[in-house]
Amino acid sequence: MESASIPSLALPVGVTLDRYIMHKQSSFPFATGELSQLLRDIALAGKIIHREVNRAGLIDLTGGMGIQNVQGESQQKLDVIANIRFKRALKNGGEACAIISEEEEDIIYTGNHHGKYIVAIDPLDGSSNIDVNVSIGTIFSIYRRVTPVGTLPTMVDCLQSGRKQVAAGYILYGSSTILVYSTGSGVNGFTYDNSLGEFILSHPDISSPKDGSIYSCNDGNWDMFDEPVKAYLTDCRRKQYTARYIGSLVGDFHRNLLKGGIYLYPPTAKSPQGKLRLLYEGFPLAFLAEQTGCVATDGVQPILDIEPTSLHQRTPLYIGAPVMVQALSGYLEAGQDLQILTGTVADL
Repeated sequence: MESASIPSLALPVGVTLDRYIMHKQSSFPFATGELSQLLRDIALAGKIIHREVNRAGLIDLTGGMGIQNVQGESQQKLDVIANIRFKRALKNGGEACAIISEEEEDIIYTGNHHGKYIVAIDPLDGSSNIDVNVSIGTIFSIYRRVTPVGTLPTMVDCLQSGRKQVAAGYILYGSSTILVYSTGSGVNGFTYDNSLGEFILSHPDISSPKDGSIYSCNDGNWDMFDEPVKAYLTDCRRKQYTARYIGSLVGDFHRNLLKGGIYLYPPTAKSPQGKLRLLYEGFPLAFLAEQTGCVATDGVQPILDIEPTSLHQRTPLYIGAPVMVQALSGYLEAGQDLQILTGTVADL
């Protein structure tokens, strides 16, 4: 082998997640190492889920459990496994005093009463897609507890507004596995390298396009959408925008974040309060969206301004490129004005 080819074979592999966290620790709020460890614990559980997802078809992990979760949705085998994996990693890590999970009805106490953080998590979003090898993901957000350290966490710790998040992110298990997160000073993505067993920085300082031509919604719900939403979607079609909908929120959000687009899950006759969970989906993705220059609203106010009242509260969600969200908001506001003029608002 020629010596000239040696440098190309010895190129740096990149910055690992652990090294990045260590270098950035000084910029973390209240940086004393606990938040850094918490992010490592989440990354570790993500590596385990990556392994389980990749061999699901070989060890009979596909399909449903035959039961429903607290959301009234059919629970998949991988939902249960992911929930267990993340609970175990966060309990053993020692930094989380409590966990709230999309899969469980009540607060999960870790026994680490001296932990300073609360973790809200959707362990495996879009898990029904695993049977057909379509992207799925994990969504998480982290809050600093408000009750005294050393005491039992309470609902006050868990029902904080989205503005109180100190970190949020997601792990997308797709053609490659990528962890995207923010601590409030930009968003970075790390792709998992199977050969090294490490997440490597691959998407530094993500900035999303201000406009786009992709719209993502469940078109099968068309007949249940309000007229302003139908009008906006009709305009998207007239402009020959591209419709892209995976049925996995993480996958749809990630694509639109990088390429520019809007994700819509409006209220419907079946789900008048919306279908997506505020704490496990709305808040963390809105946190990331705002960090990259995007907008997230429920049609009335920014998602992050909503004050939560229950663990499994639902919300409509319109999230993505600001130009596209603002255009949709114009239709929604016009629809509200029309209701007032025609006297159809309930409180008139």
